[in-house]
Amino acid sequence: MSKSPASVRQMARALREHPSIRGKLDIAQSTATLGLTATSEGQPGDDCAVLPTADGYDLFACEGFINAFVQADPWFAGWCGVMVNISDILSMGGRPRCVTNAIWAPNAEQAQPVLTGMKAAARAYGVPIVGGHTNLNTGELQLAVSILGHAKQVISSFSARPGDVLICAIDLNGNYREPFDNWNAALTTAPGTLRKNMEILPNLAEAGLVRSGKDISQGGIVGTALMLAEASGVGINIQLEGLPQPQGVDMARWLRSFPSFGFLLSVAAENAEAVCKAFGDHGVCATACGDITEGSAVHLTGRDGAALFWDHARTPYLNLSSPEALHA
Repeated sequence: MSKSPASVRQMARALREHPSIRGKLDIAQSTATLGLTATSEGQPGDDCAVLPTADGYDLFACEGFINAFVQADPWFAGWCGVMVNISDILSMGGRPRCVTNAIWAPNAEQAQPVLTGMKAAARAYGVPIVGGHTNLNTGELQLAVSILGHAKQVISSFSARPGDVLICAIDLNGNYREPFDNWNAALTTAPGTLRKNMEILPNLAEAGLVRSGKDISQGGIVGTALMLAEASGVGINIQLEGLPQPQGVDMARWLRSFPSFGFLLSVAAENAEAVCKAFGDHGVCATACGDITEGSAVHLTGRDGAALFWDHARTPYLNLSSPEALHA
């Protein structure tokens, strides 16, 4: 990549204003109304609710889907309902147990491809659908999916420390599911491989090799880095040339893309090589692509310059971090 300092700044500015980044700001309004903070039960701000048990932690998560996406690509939306929830569980070092869904549709015929996509994904990943809610008398297709999982050791969003290495791990063996910024590597991967890849993060968590992390969600690499930085009360410097990136994909689009299997991890420097190797052994590209720093700024750095993407101290994002939960 060869971008002048001005173009890095322009890219950072465009990303700050992009709907997929700004959409996460809605979360702060809901949590404020509900009175939730990072110290509330379940630890809001992580990718799943964290519920301690006698033998570890139950993990609970839910994803709702943009109506335009569900209507434009209903089968894939159903597939994603299972897939993205599984990523939430994996990102916290857990193993998924089961999913439920809530679907609204004008009639059974229009609901069919959504449900068929969910069924196909559940079979591919080996995670059963155990129930849900159905309404076939509404104006348009809508979908929400919940998941339950369990972790022996949790990878939290609140544990990144200055001096850690930022690792980005993404399965690049796919393509965009146009016209959305969804990088789909799941449908080109054999079910057996999907299931093996589900063991990478739980194994790393149980080995104590990952300090903190999140799955790369709506908002892409930059939005996810910002959420991780804010939760942990740190800054992050993303080295653009260090990111795993598919051939021919524009950097600005890649930074806001939603990969089917992608994670940002904060790792002690001495563990970075082992973490990258664990993903690489499964055919997933993982690279050291930046640093966890003191402060509150997320910067983008290229060969020819750097730019501030967001300062969460000046402009809160999810606004859920609390002094008691930070690295200090």
